[in-house]
Amino acid sequence: MTTFGVSVLVPAALIAHALTVAASLVSSRHAAWCRRIAFGGSAIASALTASAAVSVLVSGQPLAGVLFVHSASALVVDYVVTPLSAWFLLLLGVVAIPVAIYSIGYMAHAVRPSRTPTVSVAFNVLLAAVSVVFVVNDVIGFLFAWEVMTLATAALVATEHETRTTLRAAYLYLVMSHVGTGALAAAFFTLASAAGSMSFSAILTGHVVSGPVRDLLFALFFFGFGVKAGVIPLHIWLPEAHPAAPSSISALMSAVLITAGIYGLFRVCAFGLGTPTIAWGLTFLGLGALSAILGVLYALTQNDLKRLLAYSTIENAGIILLGLGAGMTMLATGRPELAVVAIAASLYHLMNHAAFKALLFLAAGSVVMATAARHLEGFGGLLRRMPWTGLFFLVGALAISGLPPLNGFASEWLTFQALLLGFEFVPGLTRVNFPLVGALLALTSALAAVCFV
Repeated sequence: MTTFGVSVLVPAALIAHALTVAASLVSSRHAAWCRRIAFGGSAIASALTASAAVSVLVSGQPLAGVLFVHSASALVVDYVVTPLSAWFLLLLGVVAIPVAIYSIGYMAHAVRPSRTPTVSVAFNVLLAAVSVVFVVNDVIGFLFAWEVMTLATAALVATEHETRTTLRAAYLYLVMSHVGTGALAAAFFTLASAAGSMSFSAILTGHVVSGPVRDLLFALFFFGFGVKAGVIPLHIWLPEAHPAAPSSISALMSAVLITAGIYGLFRVCAFGLGTPTIAWGLTFLGLGALSAILGVLYALTQNDLKRLLAYSTIENAGIILLGLGAGMTMLATGRPELAVVAIAASLYHLMNHAAFKALLFLAAGSVVMATAARHLEGFGGLLRRMPWTGLFFLVGALAISGLPPLNGFASEWLTFQALLLGFEFVPGLTRVNFPLVGALLALTSALAAVCFV
C-alpha cells in the first residue's frame, strides 16, 4: 500500500465508526440487527485502526494528515501517528475486535432490547474517541476527544441505571474524570500560552517551560492522566465502574480506557516536558509500587469476581508505572541506554495486560450469564459445565499471575531486569530505590498468583 493509501486508514476508521453509528440508529427498532451492525461495523473500523498502527510500526515512518477543518475560525485538527501512538493504536485494535465480536451474542442477554441502540452508539463513539486521543496533534482536538471518551464511557457504565449502585458508579466516574480534565486543560493551556501555539509539535518539545512551573505542570498532568489510568490514590472510580458495566464493556475499559491515561503519562510526563527529573521518576516508582501492592491486596479480599478483576487492573497499572518510572529515573541520571529496557518493559506489559485482562473479563461475562451470580463462593463445578470458558479463564489467570511461559511472565521478568540494571548502573543513592521496588514487585507477583488460585 502506498504512503497515501496508508495515511487514509485513520480517517477511514473514524468514518466507519460514524457510518456504523448511523446504521445502528436506522436499525434501532430491531435489536438483533442493531447489534450485528453496530459491533460488526466496530470490528471493521478497529481493523482499519490496527492496520494503520502496523504500517507505522513496520516502516518506522510516522503518518500525518488532517481530521477536521473549520474555515471560519481557521481551526485545523490534524493527526500524527508516531511509533509510540501506533503501539497504543495496535493495542486498541487487538482488544476491540474480539470484544466487539463477543458483544454481538453477549449483549443479547446482558442488555435490554430497548437499550441496544444506546449501547451500540456509545460503544462506537468510545472507540472512535480513544483512537483520536492516541493520534490527534493539538490541544483542542485532544481535549474534545478526551471529553467525548469520558461521556461515552459514563453512558456505558450507566446501562442499568435503575440500580442505585450503577448510577453511583457512573456519577463517581464522571466527577473524577471531570476534575482530571480540568487539571489537563489548565496544564495544556499554560503550555500553549507559553509556546504561542496549540499544536503538540510546538508545546511538547520539552523546552517551553522550566523550573517550578515545569514541576507544577507535571503535577497537573500526572493528576489528570492518573485518574484515567486508575493509579492509587486516584483510583476510587475504577472498582465501582467496572462491576457496574456489562462485562464486555468492562473488558474494554480495563484494557483500553486506562491505556488512554497511561498514553498521556508516556506522551507528556515522560517525554513531552523535557528530560524528567529524579523526583519525577521516583514519584512514578513510588506510586507504581503502591498501586501494584495495594491493588493485589484489595483483590485478595474480594468475593465479587468483577471487582476482583477491577482491583487487578489497578495492580497492573502499577506494574506499568514501575517500568516507566524506572526509565524516567534512568533518563534523569544520564543512562538512556538503560531507560530503553525499562520503557520497553512498561510498553510490553501494557500490551500483555490488555490481552489477558480482556480475556478474563469476557470469560467472567460468560460465567455471570450462565450462573446469574458474581460471588466466588457460589461457583462450583463450572469446569464441567463450561469447559471452554474454564480453559480460557485458566490461561488468563496463569498469564496475569506471571507464570512462565505465558506473556505476563515475559513482561514482568523484563521489568525485573530493568530494575536490576538500575541498581547496578544508576549512580548515587538513587539506585537504592530499584531493589526496594523490585522486592515489592516480587511480592505483588506472588500475591497475584495466590489471588487467582
